[in-house]
Amino acid sequence: MTRLQNWVPAAVLFIGGLGVWEGIVRAFSIKGFILPAPSAIALAFTEEWSALRVAGFSTFATAIAGLAVGATLAVLAALAAARWTPVREGAMPLAIAANSTPIIVLAPIANSWFGLRSAWGTVLVVAVLVFFPIMINLVKGLLSAETSQLELLDSYAATDRSVLWKLRLPGALPYLFSALKVAAALSLIGAIVKEYFGGSQERLGQYITSKAGLFQFEEAWAAIVLASAFGILVYLTISIIERMAIPWHVSIRNV
Repeated sequence: MTRLQNWVPAAVLFIGGLGVWEGIVRAFSIKGFILPAPSAIALAFTEEWSALRVAGFSTFATAIAGLAVGATLAVLAALAAARWTPVREGAMPLAIAANSTPIIVLAPIANSWFGLRSAWGTVLVVAVLVFFPIMINLVKGLLSAETSQLELLDSYAATDRSVLWKLRLPGALPYLFSALKVAAALSLIGAIVKEYFGGSQERLGQYITSKAGLFQFEEAWAAIVLASAFGILVYLTISIIERMAIPWHVSIRNV
């Protein structure tokens, strides 16, 4: 019951915000190409559901695939960086450089490598985009073990593998899940932006571009709503997995 009550303010704020949005659009007769009303977006969503469903599934699938690839590589790189200082000193500048590369630069390169219609270009862009936040947070978590804890395990003649599995990884899990929540949003952003630069018409990025070009802004906003819903769904999924994986952590026990 307490958890349900915690959702009430957010629900009231969300519904109230939609009501204010609808009221402002109607009161000031704001044109749809500037800001469509929520009711118009909802109507477009139902009318375009078949096309949105196909486009959304294609985009979401590549976003999840890119997130999985980027997260896997980031975890492996973080484990190596935390274990060996030379790797850490060499990998961090490369990770920062990759994170500083704009998506609009990566998208045309990915298209030239894999072709406009290949999903692997989107997977590459998303993987590069999510790699840095996951790696940097996990490295910080792996190195956050206190000296007294390390000395205690050393007094028991614990091996490096035991230290990793019994101390470093459990302590780093909160950092990892925080990074995954950020990366979940970045994966969808990267996938949609990549699709702006060409590809199959059955993708959200191309759908939004084409509808906006035809001044069908209600349909474009419906696609944006679908993308937002997917981002929220992925975020909640990661949060549920986090609760199951680290119920002992203070951030979970206090919720």
